[in-house]
Amino acid sequence: MGMQTVITGRVYVLGDNIDTDQIIPAEFLKYDPTNPEERKFFGMYANIGVPEGQQGLPYGDVKFVEEGRFKSEYQIVLGGKNFGCGSSREHAPLALAEAGITCVIAEFYARIFFRNSVNGGYLLPMESVSRLVEKTNTGDELEVHVLDGYVLNKTKGVRHEIKPLGDVLPIIEAGGVFEYAKTAGMMAK
Repeated sequence: MGMQTVITGRVYVLGDNIDTDQIIPAEFLKYDPTNPEERKFFGMYANIGVPEGQQGLPYGDVKFVEEGRFKSEYQIVLGGKNFGCGSSREHAPLALAEAGITCVIAEFYARIFFRNSVNGGYLLPMESVSRLVEKTNTGDELEVHVLDGYVLNKTKGVRHEIKPLGDVLPIIEAGGVFEYAKTAGMMAK
């Protein structure tokens, strides 16, 4: 399974310091991520703990996943500074991926969220060069050019630079740290 090099979709904009307990609150960790019938509930409850006023910026409180659904109508999340801070909850990138998110773009990440995203093969954690949360609206259509290092806001006709993935690119291309270890001969296939 190859990595998507161009990701197109609608964006959901969040603010600064969105933590893992907001992305998937502890009360929803009762579901078993290894059971496909239960795993989908992580998508249903993704971003449900994000405080009012931080949801769907700049419009205010826009639902990420509509009630009764398992997938979001958005494919990309845009965050500000320190995205994924808080606990080391590996369920946070899983919840976003289960909701249908393929890529998160933020100014910078909490290290553990970044690593969990990469190691689990859940989603692409891209970093913006400039502050995009004030230049992008929830619902804008984005085109993320992963290897070429830019995001095109197709709604506004504006292009923004993003940082390269660097040393984690081979892990992402392999689909996560375990798949990478297998292809690199570090583990039995």
